Amino acid sequence: MTNKEIRRYAKITAAKKSFWHFQKALYPNFFTDDKAHLKTLSDTLQAIYEGKVKDADGNPIKRVMVNMPPRHGKSFSLINFAAWTLGKSQSNRVIAVSYNSSLAGRFSKGVRDTIDTENLEFKKIGMNDIFPNVNIKYGDSSNSMWSLEGQHFNYLGTGMGGTITGIGCNIGIIDDPIKNDKEAFNDRILEEHWKFYTDTFLSRLEQGSIQIINMTRWATKDLCGRILETEADRWHILKMEAYKDGEMLCPELLSYEDYADKKSKTSPAIFGANYMQEPVDEMGRMYKDFKTYSELPEGQRFNYTDTADTGSDYLCSINYLINNDQIYILDVLYTKKSMEYTEPAVAKMLEKDGIHRAKIEANNGGRGFARNVKRLLTNNFTVIKTFTQTKNKKSRIWSNSYWIEENVFYPEGWGNMWGEFYASMKNYKREGTNNHDDAQDCITGCAEQVNKPKRIFK
Repeated sequence: MTNKEIRRYAKITAAKKSFWHFQKALYPNFFTDDKAHLKTLSDTLQAIYEGKVKDADGNPIKRVMVNMPPRHGKSFSLINFAAWTLGKSQSNRVIAVSYNSSLAGRFSKGVRDTIDTENLEFKKIGMNDIFPNVNIKYGDSSNSMWSLEGQHFNYLGTGMGGTITGIGCNIGIIDDPIKNDKEAFNDRILEEHWKFYTDTFLSRLEQGSIQIINMTRWATKDLCGRILETEADRWHILKMEAYKDGEMLCPELLSYEDYADKKSKTSPAIFGANYMQEPVDEMGRMYKDFKTYSELPEGQRFNYTDTADTGSDYLCSINYLINNDQIYILDVLYTKKSMEYTEPAVAKMLEKDGIHRAKIEANNGGRGFARNVKRLLTNNFTVIKTFTQTKNKKSRIWSNSYWIEENVFYPEGWGNMWGEFYASMKNYKREGTNNHDDAQDCITGCAEQVNKPKRIFK
């Protein structure tokens, strides 16, 4: 065997075992060792496939989000990953969802062509050299749905919102479901994406399936954002910015000069989403950081309740503990339900957490609410006081926002505990229109209790 033959055999052997070497073998001019971000992506996808990515309890994480700049080889890598997994096991079944049926067809054709292309020149390596017994079934001419020889079904490509019936998969891929910023902030489209994901896409995934979502992080309420609100601990996040710590992610694909030029000609919000993976609405958020705790310290326990001003407003009631002039949130009630529900719910919440003192805003019927809560208490431990708020709500929220970011701690997983409260806090904008400010008003009230002037007795 010649040296050339030995090197070729070594590449083929490596490509069977390693997805990164598979990509290098098939497309050596693009997948080069100086593109470290592509190796990281390749290694991550292989680790997810092999169950080597673990959560805090040591269980395999089978779900990965890929957030990277445009034109950096993400979709190309996912096409190759689908082909590599079908080479690894012909029993694998892939469903790949793209923005529309046209792009889904291109993605599907890319996978087919990778599998089906024969390299007649010895110096090149093709899929059939690495996995010689993997071939598209004869007569399966459809680009959108096809099988390998000896299999009933292996691949389906469809557009976002398309129909997926009668088949299942163990590898589900969603590739760039949002076209542009206009779609990213269209609540109807975002809701349609969410419904398709929960009602259609998930129903086609077999137990233990791999999920891959590749998308630009346009908005906090996009598909990635909605998922992370409820199950962030079940996903591995691969986020890469175009420019970080003085270095470009991949100078060959995007030089600093080109990066700077794009930055100068693109709106900061759109540029941040595309190249830094910063959701556009993140830039205008009032609270950009939320601190969490896993162990609760000792301290006195308080409650602050802001009753609903109108029927469309939320009642917000927060139990919290004070330790070293910092707030640790214990429980939250955030609801539009009537007083028949909220009065006993607040009373129960006060007793459950052993609250020492509760302050209930007396505006708009709050005084009667406080009397009824006090009547419902079965202990004499909690002292309830009412007060009238006369200061401007917006200025209070603004002036206390930085202190709240630095000194309020929420329990780990608080997004799962109090979903609507969490979403309101995360999405509240410093400027512009906010549908509600009840959560912010209440957390500000808690902060004011800590920061109110201390009386000095001589």
